[in-house]
Amino acid sequence: MAAQATAPAEAQHTNAHIDPAAQLANSGFIPVQTRSERPRSFDPDDFGTPTGREVNWKHTPVAQLTPLFSTAEQNDGVTYEIESGTQFIAAPLAAGDAPRGEFFVPEDIVSAVAWQGTDAGMHVRIPRDEEVAEPVFITITGQGADRRADAHIVIEALENSSATVVLRHLGSAQYAQNVEILARGGSRLTVISVQRWEDDAVHAASHQARVDKDALLKHFVISFGGGIVRVNPNLELSGTGSEGRMYGLSYADAGQHLESQVYLHHKGAHTIGDVLYKGALQGEKAHSVWIGDVLIGADATGTDSYEANRNLVLTEGARADSIPNLEIKTGDILGAGHASATGRFDDEQLFYLQTRGIDEEEARRLVVLGFLSDVVQRLGIPALEEELLAAIDTELTAVSA
Repeated sequence: MAAQATAPAEAQHTNAHIDPAAQLANSGFIPVQTRSERPRSFDPDDFGTPTGREVNWKHTPVAQLTPLFSTAEQNDGVTYEIESGTQFIAAPLAAGDAPRGEFFVPEDIVSAVAWQGTDAGMHVRIPRDEEVAEPVFITITGQGADRRADAHIVIEALENSSATVVLRHLGSAQYAQNVEILARGGSRLTVISVQRWEDDAVHAASHQARVDKDALLKHFVISFGGGIVRVNPNLELSGTGSEGRMYGLSYADAGQHLESQVYLHHKGAHTIGDVLYKGALQGEKAHSVWIGDVLIGADATGTDSYEANRNLVLTEGARADSIPNLEIKTGDILGAGHASATGRFDDEQLFYLQTRGIDEEEARRLVVLGFLSDVVQRLGIPALEEELLAAIDTELTAVSA
């Protein structure tokens, strides 16, 4: 078995001043640096073509993402269906139309390509003071493995509103996607991105979110399908008393690459952050990547933050890369920490179940379901929870067959 867990004893960062624009102009190569120092631009040419040496690409099969390094000519690779909540879909947003770009600035070539390639971005807008009981459900269906599409989606919860927005991805496509999330003061917003692509899909997404004063954002990345799926969430707790909870779940099969680079920035005072990503892997060359960066800024006094990633390797030949990083610029905090673990089944758990008359195959199934259901049960949508638990059960049946 090729399983790997990496937890650096010290955050991998430098205090030296770095001029990202000059570095890009001189060589196109970005040296190791903290997440907050990465260059940003709306122009794809400012990033250059990734080589795989860059800090944000070195765990990614860059060659297979090549179709996403230039804008889609037809932009017809996916279709969008608003299954519920059509009343919350506002007029499309061109580049320059507020609130598109209010917070979002591309930080890699794919997100810059998606910005340039989207003439009319979808705008989900939850009105002020409105509590939306049923989720806004948007299904994005790929039209073929050779079809390209770019997208920019803005999800905006106005002051003191409450809503859940679900983005479900099906089919197959080559899809570059930006999701810009704005949680205004006092709002309660949940955003769930579910990737259940076919095995030949290529999907790279950048989610950037700002959480204002006394607002709460729950953000989920659930990846169960796709050849290469790279969903990188970036969440800024900008307002005093804001709260961000970032959850992820992945199940990688043979040959699949499932990746999330998570960034949580505590910018305002008295903010709360919780990051929990879990993954299971099975099959030859199944690969998951999780990189978690937490920055507690100089003004983020009273912060309470924790991040964790845990992976369960089910078969030989699977690999999980897990790298947590924590950067703290103030000593006046309530607490901060991180954890990472990757391993096989817990033999003691299996033994305990078997001593109670449960056969080994069923015992393994129960251990995996118990491990992953922790994240599933936080979704708060019973039908979706049942669907995902059934999908996990199907995966487990396949590996034991």
